[in-house]
Amino acid sequence: MGHDHHHPQDHAHDHGLEDHWKNNGVRVIKGDRLDPNTAQTPGMFRQAAINHARVGAQKIWAGTVSIQPNAKTGVHHHGALESVIYVVRGRARMRWGDRLEYVAEAEAGDFIFVPPYVPHQEINADPDHPLDCVLVRSDNEAVVVNITDVDPVEAPEEVYWVDAIHRAPE
Repeated sequence: MGHDHHHPQDHAHDHGLEDHWKNNGVRVIKGDRLDPNTAQTPGMFRQAAINHARVGAQKIWAGTVSIQPNAKTGVHHHGALESVIYVVRGRARMRWGDRLEYVAEAEAGDFIFVPPYVPHQEINADPDHPLDCVLVRSDNEAVVVNITDVDPVEAPEEVYWVDAIHRAPE
């Protein structure tokens, strides 16, 4: 017993619909055509690939970030947005908390999740090579709230990524 699905794209003779998908379908944004006209934080260089202005995205923002060797970004958060950082090349050290008292590191191939309103700082933990990452956020604009009045950082507390395949050290 099959289901009778009626989809507009089934009617190839509807040329208006074909033009609709041609102009409003998949978009490829070339890596050398990213837009640097986005919110910035001292110490990093963000570029937008996918956002409302560029492709009409309604619920997502994506782009890249580069941090020079041994550089630290300013402390910031991204408002109500959730962020995912994928480390393409290099070693990232993330510090977060009211006094940046927590720290964790990620390397090429790792993903980092940053919940809404979490004060954080990205650090390139490699003294010799740039840190290159892909960013994805849960809205179509890159909200950045730079924080300039963070209390001095105390000795960092090591926080381990613990999940089904990573156990805390004993």
